[in-house]
Amino acid sequence: MITDEIGAFAAALPPHRALIGLDFGEKTIGVAVSDRMRSVATPLETIRRKKFTLDSGRLLELCAEREIAGVVLGLPRNMDGSEGPRCQSTRAFARNLARVSDLPMSFWDERLSTVAAERALLEADTSRRRRAQLIDHVAASYILQGALDRLGNLGSSGA
Repeated sequence: MITDEIGAFAAALPPHRALIGLDFGEKTIGVAVSDRMRSVATPLETIRRKKFTLDSGRLLELCAEREIAGVVLGLPRNMDGSEGPRCQSTRAFARNLARVSDLPMSFWDERLSTVAAERALLEADTSRRRRAQLIDHVAASYILQGALDRLGNLGSSGA
């Protein structure tokens, strides 16, 4: 199941299992995971993209190790909300991933997540070299945290 609707995604998730968040890029995939209560996102790793079978194999390995319930993919919309080639690429990746995994997937608007991650790393006085190593999975944690916050609000509002 792949959806843009976070409510439908929430309904498909089993309780007390973590989520994984992905910042899908041309050369890398930033990966973050949540706790089982789905309240905090933590940066995990950055996968250097090679080919789909290897990339998806590593993601599915992480999902199995951490008993992941669902996948949140950052959707890189343009600032005006429209979808360009990067969104199409992310959606294609999700469709391919759905062919090898039955985990529910949802998209989360990732506009400015990399900017926020960069700012946080600068505030932490992280070196330029270290920022380059961390930026993708820190951005993935911003994406996942946004989705977790929304899921938490859905649960508390009864929606």
